Amino acid sequence: MNEVLREVRLGSGQRLCLVRGDMTEEAVDAIVNAANRHLAHGAGLAGAIVRKGGQVIQQESDRLAPVEVGGAAVTGAGALPARFVIHAVGPRWGEGDEDAKLRRAALSSLTLANERGFESIALPAISAGIFGFPVDRCAQILVQAAVDFCADHPDGPPSLIRFTLMDERALAAFDAEFRSRWGE
Repeated sequence: MNEVLREVRLGSGQRLCLVRGDMTEEAVDAIVNAANRHLAHGAGLAGAIVRKGGQVIQQESDRLAPVEVGGAAVTGAGALPARFVIHAVGPRWGEGDEDAKLRRAALSSLTLANERGFESIALPAISAGIFGFPVDRCAQILVQAAVDFCADHPDGPPSLIRFTLMDERALAAFDAEFRSRWGE
């Protein structure tokens, strides 16, 4: 069962949450998958999404690939509780201009959610797993991107942005980012 650890209501009424749990169990309009540019979902979160949601997610992804780094694409969610999967292509650490590419991947995901009218979205720590992006830096960039997006789209959607994480290091980094911005 996923557990909300922190919830912040922004001035526009939109909510940001920090959630300990399994992305594949999120019952939101869209979950975000940390994808590679070929949308080949074999390992990590991407692999778990296809294993639980079904091969149909990979089949839809194959028709959309490749996606540029910093971009995103939408597929159905198969058997997952979410309605859709947004596949965000984050940077590999060391490829250059990583901060801007990660921010662009987050904003691409939120823009797709907005364009499709998705009220709720759950994001992972994009690029902080097998792509090697430093998790503290990832937390700062993703939370700032969400805050900026909400400020630019005060009427939403989405009205609910959940950062859903299983990894204790990632949870600690996002918790520290939430505390530094909004206190205990």
